[in-house]
Amino acid sequence: MGRQYHVPIVADYHDINGPIDAVSICTPTITHAEIASHFLNNGIHTFVEKPITFSLEEADTLIKIAAQKNLKLQVGHVERFNSAFTTIEPIAQNPLFIECHRLNLFPNRSLDIGVVMDLMIHDIDIILGLVKSPIKDIQAVGINVLTDKEDIANIRLTFANGCVCNVTASRISPEVTRKIRIFTKNAYISLDYVKQEANIYSKDERGIHKKNIPIEKEEPLKKELEHFLDCVREDQRPKVSGVEGREALKVALEITQKIWEHRQSIL
Repeated sequence: MGRQYHVPIVADYHDINGPIDAVSICTPTITHAEIASHFLNNGIHTFVEKPITFSLEEADTLIKIAAQKNLKLQVGHVERFNSAFTTIEPIAQNPLFIECHRLNLFPNRSLDIGVVMDLMIHDIDIILGLVKSPIKDIQAVGINVLTDKEDIANIRLTFANGCVCNVTASRISPEVTRKIRIFTKNAYISLDYVKQEANIYSKDERGIHKKNIPIEKEEPLKKELEHFLDCVREDQRPKVSGVEGREALKVALEITQKIWEHRQSIL
């Protein structure tokens, strides 16, 4: 890999030296805080994969260091950069009801966290960005199948403004599904993240009409990393900064706690 891209390879991140402007951290969640704080403390702009850290205290530390040193801290919530989502986002404001399904094959990775922190957190971040209202109630159930963490989870979020969201995530599905359905006062939007396709159903006096939304398909991860580098070059605030990453983590941790409290109550 190093020869292919003409870059040096080291076994320990402490051995990375030289004139480095930015790093991308794609390691197990439990190591995010240690590695990210190392680079931030050394004045290096940092992109860290989701979830931002394993705990809120660790997230707060990274946010504080980045602010003190005037560095960019971006969290890898890649669906924010999916062309299908960026296309429908302007017309998906003030949702009344949201339904998400995120099903994946068993990953054999990220097994230090459950499916809520691993997969569902993507939808949590999207929902928080769309609803923009405090969460009033969380109902959550989940079961572990192949690991000691929850592998399947279903939640219902109720927001202060009345919006309700149903979210299902699984990492033991035989196929990959990543879809979101958004209901507003006058329209219903259906989006497929994998296919990068979206349809809008609207109503008028003649009935309900379906319209395909034109989308220029692009690689979300490439757009996400380009955005990070642009923020570094142009001194802009990342679309998903440490603050947004922390908010998604906070909700994910609350959901995980609810799941295991429910499991204990029925055992």
